[in-house]
Amino acid sequence: MKIKRIKYMKPLSTIEDIEDDTIDIFVTLEDEMTYTLTMTTPKQLIQDMDNENINYVHIFAPDIIVRSLTEENIREAVETFAKDDAYWLKFYYLVGETRGVFSIENLNKSVETIRKERCTR
Repeated sequence: MKIKRIKYMKPLSTIEDIEDDTIDIFVTLEDEMTYTLTMTTPKQLIQDMDNENINYVHIFAPDIIVRSLTEENIREAVETFAKDDAYWLKFYYLVGETRGVFSIENLNKSVETIRKERCTR
């Protein structure tokens, strides 16, 4: 799906270290749906683990990870996520929602369906 526009929560020029930060973006596709996504860098993930004194990435809605927070890197990542009718862009967006397709109720139903299918094999 084609990207109509990408808006940034704050100007990229205000980021002190583009290799160690996070930014929220708004991606509007040709169908006029706007998706809110978070772009982060590998260094920021390590910084978060250090700050929380943990050895894993904390559970959260998945960020799109880019080497550095540049307009080119962000656009390249978003264009890749927008391929195939924006499957991955929609997936990442929906994972951040606690209602709808990824509500705990729907997740439990899906797991139960899989469990029953496995038990009948």
